[in-house]
Amino acid sequence: MSTALAAAAAGFGTGLSLIVAIGAQNAFVLRQGVRRDAVLAVVGICALSDALLIALGVAGVGALVVAWPDALTVVGWIGGAFLLAYGVLAARRVLRPGTDALRMDGDPAGSRRRAVLTCLALTWLNPHVYLDTVFLLGSIAADRGPLRWSFGLGAAFASLCWFAALGFGARLLGRFLTRPAAWRVLDGLVAATMITLGVLLITGA
Repeated sequence: MSTALAAAAAGFGTGLSLIVAIGAQNAFVLRQGVRRDAVLAVVGICALSDALLIALGVAGVGALVVAWPDALTVVGWIGGAFLLAYGVLAARRVLRPGTDALRMDGDPAGSRRRAVLTCLALTWLNPHVYLDTVFLLGSIAADRGPLRWSFGLGAAFASLCWFAALGFGARLLGRFLTRPAAWRVLDGLVAATMITLGVLLITGA
């Protein structure tokens, strides 16, 4: 195995280990996947955003942001408030389920627009995304010298594979999630995840 391929494989493994952790972004992609609602757009936004942030980290932008630590504090407050609001909406669906939550296909226009905006907010207003991609992966890649871009490509490819598997693979759960109780469980998990992360972001900001 060439050194470049080995670096890419290391990046793939490192990136996957960080992305697989349950979080707000993964919970949203899962829900969109089981509803078959704007899945391609959501997967594309998550993968491309991660690739861009990883590239910024490999290029050394993380060192510049460290010089202004208040940036993460501001993003933490905004992102935390957004996560709390989204978590409350998910909790409301658990307590007051409606027929719309059981549809396996979304409204083509409004639903896709909402999904795209929500996905962008969950990605770019989450400080954990910056910590994992820009800072952590960027610092690990820096240790590999001239092979850092191979490492970064591997990490970006891991992100693409994970979100594609999560978004499109979620359709396998479609038959199970036609039951109202199953949707309430899923929304309950989403609500718990969003609210917990929102509180952690605000208190830690």
